[in-house]
Amino acid sequence: MQQKKIAFIGAGNMAMAIILGLVKSGYPTAQLAACNKSNQARRAELGAMGIAVNLSNREAVEWADVVILAVKPQMMADVCAEFADLDLSSKWIISVAAGISVDRLSQILPTATQIIRTMPNTPALIGEGMTGLFAKKSVDPAACEFAQSLLSAVGKCYWVEQEPQLNQIIAITGSSPAYFFRFMEAMQQSANKMGFSEADARQLVQSVAVGAAQMVVANPNLSLATLRENVTSKGGTTAAALAVFEQAKLAETVENAMAAAIARAEEMERSL
Repeated sequence: MQQKKIAFIGAGNMAMAIILGLVKSGYPTAQLAACNKSNQARRAELGAMGIAVNLSNREAVEWADVVILAVKPQMMADVCAEFADLDLSSKWIISVAAGISVDRLSQILPTATQIIRTMPNTPALIGEGMTGLFAKKSVDPAACEFAQSLLSAVGKCYWVEQEPQLNQIIAITGSSPAYFFRFMEAMQQSANKMGFSEADARQLVQSVAVGAAQMVVANPNLSLATLRENVTSKGGTTAAALAVFEQAKLAETVENAMAAAIARAEEMERSL
């Protein structure tokens, strides 16, 4: 990765994950700046790492070669107003905010021409993220390569060809950690009712979740259906449990849930 000056506008959890990933990979902290007006503890933590934390948003953008927009979607327009009058044509703008399209970002930052939109997910906080990325064909390939290297510091990347596909990525990878957490939560609650303590139920459920995920990773040539079938003896306990899921139309429920996530992402784009 080129060692460009990077300014993080917003230093919440996702920005922090990216920063830590960069630092872990050896990126020089002197090339990083992070702005977060509301969190003194976070500024102190970043400052102790040698990262510039006392610049205003405007000063950080002026200083940087690459600007990471990591603020909440509903705050984006107000925050960007602080530096929207600057000439940003030579800077690479990378957004990690959901619901704000490239065209909307271009309206907010009229001189920005090199905009890349990304959609990371929360496993990035432990270096296991999956980030969807989109850029118009007019964007410098070097900027796209930089964005991929940047997000690869916290996991894997997947480029989409059409921007609306990012809303699908939100449903598949962005929101989906919560799907698994909810399923695990339900299993833990069921185990509690059986008499297991909350701690023991948590340990049992999270262990099997990790093991199942690792089996998927370790067997890339086996379909998920095959892995499921390998655990399911005809007429056995697993078959009985899966029959309940089928009766409850699990596949249809999941499809409807993902469609709802996409619809909400599209609604957010229209409103922001």
